[in-house]
Formats: sequence, C-alpha cells, structure tokens
Amino acid sequence: MKTLSFKTISAKKEDFTGKRKWFIVDADGLTLGRLSTKIASILRGKTNPAYTPHVDTGDFVIVTNADKVRMTGKKMLTKEYQSYSGYPGGQKTKTAKELYARKPHYILEHAVKGMLPKNSLGRQMFKKLFLYSGSEHPHQAQKPETLTL
Repeated sequence: MKTLSFKTISAKKEDFTGKRKWFIVDADGLTLGRLSTKIASILRGKTNPAYTPHVDTGDFVIVTNADKVRMTGKKMLTKEYQSYSGYPGGQKTKTAKELYARKPHYILEHAVKGMLPKNSLGRQMFKKLFLYSGSEHPHQAQKPETLTL
C-alpha cells in the first residue's frame, strides 16, 4: 500500500528576490482599519501560498488618495496619537484631526506600521508600501494590478 506524503514549503530569502507583484489601491472613502489590515496582509505575504513567517514573502502596495481614508464614529475627534522626545516632559498628544491637518497620509502609515512585526523584518516589509495623497503615482512602469477592497 502506497502512502501519500506532503511536504510543507518553507520559503528561503533567495526565492523571493524578484518575483514580487505590485498592487494599487484607491483609498478614497475606505475605512482606515479595514484598509490597513488588507495592506498589512499583502505586505507580510499572507496572501502568498508560500508564506513563511520569518521571510519577507510579501508584495508591493501603492496607495493613492491616502488622505481621503475615513474613520467611523467620533474617532477623528477622540483618537489620540502620542509621541515622545525622550526628554522629561517631552510627551506630546495630538488628536487624529490635528494630525490629519498636518500630515494626512500619516494616519494610514501609522496604522499599517503597527500591524507589521516590530523588528528588522517589519522595517523591510514597510519599505514596500508607497503612499500618495493624490490620485497620481510614479510607478506605471511596474504595471500594478488594481486591488478592489
């Protein structure tokens, strides 16, 4: 009697040097949390069949209209973002509305970054995210696929 044996694929860093796809997302009117989870999943490579937690198997993501992402409820007024300079009394708190007025795409950037690993692998994954406030982007040469969410 013959038994079937299946082996689990464990990806290596060398396997994913040039085979990455490019995706483009229009964030106009999309909810912040739902959009950022999808983007983080693609950046980590969880949509890839050869996903391995310790290897960057993810794809590139271009987000246009990143300044038009929306928050539900009263989060724009109540959600706070903190920064700390490292000095005594150097902690600053800003609401999402104040931050949006100064750096509109930072809110989405902060949300995605928080969903990636907090190590050198996460920093490498984050470099594959490109955020643009308008609808134009300079990545036409990569022929990105449109991603509808």
